[in-house]
Amino acid sequence: MSQAIYVAGIAMTVFGRHPQRSLADLAQEALQGALRDAGCAIADLGAAYYAGMTNGPLQGQWAIPGQVVLGRIGISGIPIYNVENACASGSSAFNLAVQSLRAGTTDVALALGAEKMNIDDKARAFAVFEAGWDVSRVEENYQRLVAMGEGVVAPPGTQSDRPYSRFMDIYAAMCRWHMKTYGTTQRQIAAVCAKNHGHSVNNPYSQFRKPFTIDEVLAAPPITYPITLPMCAPLSDGAAAAIVCTEDGLRRLGLDRRRCIRVAASVLRSFGTRGLDQPEQHVGRLAALQAYEMAGLGPSDMHVAEVHDASAMGEIIQAENLGLASLGQGGACAERGDFTLGGRVPINTSGGLESKGHPLGATGIGQLHELVTQLRGEAGARQVQGARHAIQENGGGLQGIEEAAVAIHILSK
Repeated sequence: MSQAIYVAGIAMTVFGRHPQRSLADLAQEALQGALRDAGCAIADLGAAYYAGMTNGPLQGQWAIPGQVVLGRIGISGIPIYNVENACASGSSAFNLAVQSLRAGTTDVALALGAEKMNIDDKARAFAVFEAGWDVSRVEENYQRLVAMGEGVVAPPGTQSDRPYSRFMDIYAAMCRWHMKTYGTTQRQIAAVCAKNHGHSVNNPYSQFRKPFTIDEVLAAPPITYPITLPMCAPLSDGAAAAIVCTEDGLRRLGLDRRRCIRVAASVLRSFGTRGLDQPEQHVGRLAALQAYEMAGLGPSDMHVAEVHDASAMGEIIQAENLGLASLGQGGACAERGDFTLGGRVPINTSGGLESKGHPLGATGIGQLHELVTQLRGEAGARQVQGARHAIQENGGGLQGIEEAAVAIHILSK
């Protein structure tokens, strides 16, 4: 990147169910935590990027959610941008904050994501995900995507009769495609899930902190084969905020450089038009290659990763896209412990979306919070020893046969 940019402050709430707390209350906790972490004040911010997906459909606050939420917690006068990019909204806000620094429009910027997803009407909450593709072609989208799983027969009794997002049918189809193409097994997918739930036990910000064995994951209530309940990210409330600065910003504010983490690469890329027989052209893989080139680093330099595991299969796919496993080998790597804390390259030390939670607009910044914590050496019992470089992947929506948007960030100590 052309000039050094740093994460000076970052914070998050506990992700989970917060029925008694407002969206603004959650956002305020994240903002105040990030300001304290950086050692600066609201008056020092030059621009703010607000990520939120559910303000309109679940709270009825369309059009200016960022101005409303941030206004309630003391931010006004500066540019406030509303960012909606499906599950990649938070990472997209962070990317835009970085771009504003690179453009010289400010030397200190805020990215903040917040969601309240837990409402009484679960079907309405799950319906939010239905906007993550071309809504004028819903049935066409659905049939095209579930066709990826053809050729693998689901055993009897492996589909839930309770409401769930149809996107889980898509994840299941991706699982089945991987299974028939590379020989990936349901047990390997369960190994990812068990590993992430195990990591979450030591994360105080995680929605779930209960460990599971692989056999317990396999015996859990089914969603749709081969996915069981613990393999899926839950509906979550929560907020996360990051303050990014240029070198000039750090000097102007007299911030503590020792805890600042450099943003070595910030990439946002949109879907392509590849075929199923072109996994090497996956948008996540292309975005990762772009990020590695930007950072002057490669997969072997990464010490820890946070990837988008809205279902456990997502981690396998993205580990391969990031070059942390060869194509088709992500499941085997997970099963033998390569991605477990203490393994070759720990992935989702936070517990991942499956355990930590998935409050859409806050998710990406929550991933970055984990990586900053790791690079600072402040992760406690889940610390990756000697971590100096970290990579994040956060995807959102579907176009064609892949994510509509993918963000990749590389952070360096």
